[in-house]
Amino acid sequence: MKKSLFDVDWGLIAPALVLVILSLTTLFSIDFSKFLNQFIFFIIGIFVFLFFSQTNYKTVKIYSIPIYIISIVLLFIVLVIGIESRGSVRWLEFFGFRIQFSEILKPFLAISFSFYLSSKNSYSFKILFLLTCFLIPIVIMVFLQPDLGNALIYFMVVVLTFIIFGFPLRFFFAGAILVFALFPALWKFMHTYQRERILTFLNPNDPLGLSYNAIQSVIAVGSGMIFGRGLGLGTQSGLRFLPERHTDFIFATLSETLGMTGAILVVLTFAFLLYRIFIIFSNQEDLFGKIFSINV
Repeated sequence: MKKSLFDVDWGLIAPALVLVILSLTTLFSIDFSKFLNQFIFFIIGIFVFLFFSQTNYKTVKIYSIPIYIISIVLLFIVLVIGIESRGSVRWLEFFGFRIQFSEILKPFLAISFSFYLSSKNSYSFKILFLLTCFLIPIVIMVFLQPDLGNALIYFMVVVLTFIIFGFPLRFFFAGAILVFALFPALWKFMHTYQRERILTFLNPNDPLGLSYNAIQSVIAVGSGMIFGRGLGLGTQSGLRFLPERHTDFIFATLSETLGMTGAILVVLTFAFLLYRIFIIFSNQEDLFGKIFSINV
């Protein structure tokens, strides 16, 4: 059946639009060029959304294997010819725009993973092992960029999907024990900055060294108070005391600009968005759609 462009779940779209507006407003307050770049991607995203909104998701799963293979190839290409920035190789550049495929590929990989998992009507350890092998190449290539954050996101989403799907919890307890046992070895494979981030998270007591970023972000959040300093008036973000003010610490920048009011609005919007996704998941009768809802 052909669907109308307006036949969408506005309860799902509305919170996403609120988050986009808040993020664009924050970027506008600190750097117009970054706002413009993000606004262009937002417009492109609207057309992509309109295209996929007219697509029957049940037909998309036909392409799950090609999607997986293409994803592997793209991540490998990034490692080989990607652009290096601050010690990481995560981007490819097209017409002056940098694209991070580890982010873009998430929903497409969710399609492949959901199809493969939905085709298995078993909770055996063998199936769990095969599904884990499905994930390992992706996690390794993302980790090698290096991008520990996205690698952990991929890993945790899949583990939670396994648990909700119904695999016995004893498998995961055994896996957790194995990870803890191997942690000293894994620690040595981490980059220095990754180890520093973990140590800073556990004990942020070096304001002029390892803990500088975390402490500056807390100062930015606190300086926003109730209603914020206003657009373009933030000192932490405006004077660049806050590092990566438009990416890693965008929430701190928003909190300084719009205050606790804006921060609470962001949290509530995310909560409502997750609630809508949960409703979609609960109402799905098709196993593929159910698993895909979990992953997204």
